[in-house]
Amino acid sequence: MVRTTFEAELGKLQRELLEMGKMVDKAISRSIEALKARDFEASKQIIADDFIINEKRFALEEKCLQLIATQQPMARDLRTIAAVMEIATELERMADHAKGIAKINIMIGDEPLLKPLIDVPRMADKAREMLQRALDAFVNRDLKEARSIPEEDDEVDGLYNQVYRELLLIMMQDPRTITQATYLLWVAHNLERIADRVSNICERVIFIITGEMVELDAG
Repeated sequence: MVRTTFEAELGKLQRELLEMGKMVDKAISRSIEALKARDFEASKQIIADDFIINEKRFALEEKCLQLIATQQPMARDLRTIAAVMEIATELERMADHAKGIAKINIMIGDEPLLKPLIDVPRMADKAREMLQRALDAFVNRDLKEARSIPEEDDEVDGLYNQVYRELLLIMMQDPRTITQATYLLWVAHNLERIADRVSNICERVIFIITGEMVELDAG
């Protein structure tokens, strides 16, 4: 009976982590859409909603500690609980990056964007795809997928380099664009960091399955 109760609590913990993942995915998507549409109210809402994601992380951590203290989990279960805590931290930091993009949108203000956003939304789409697959690997305990996802970070890095080159050229041609171009570089950097954090989640999935702490090269 005790084991059944523990497994139910562990299952609930994992479902709540996935719920947090959906919240973060939505924040990333909304931050880019707000930037494209120059929607300042949407950006303000993303910033306000970040508090909810932070609270979700703290609640998950508290539940993890309660399970450890009251249920005396076995080794693999303990790895799962520890990984949930780490993944929740990575998700919360991803949300911080989305909040950063929302803040940048507001900082740019009423200025029209220097160029249509093409590669930045592609970076966001790829990072979000990687995040969803990493969370699926967590649910399915998919070792092969957890090892392969970080290899795709090169695609995000390639898009970042493309954005960097284009904005650098714009700045060189017209120094008046330097401030906004720098802001847009920060947007791209936030997305690059989100993709890097997906690799950290994959490392935790591998830890759950194998008990090994590995460092995956995110490029």
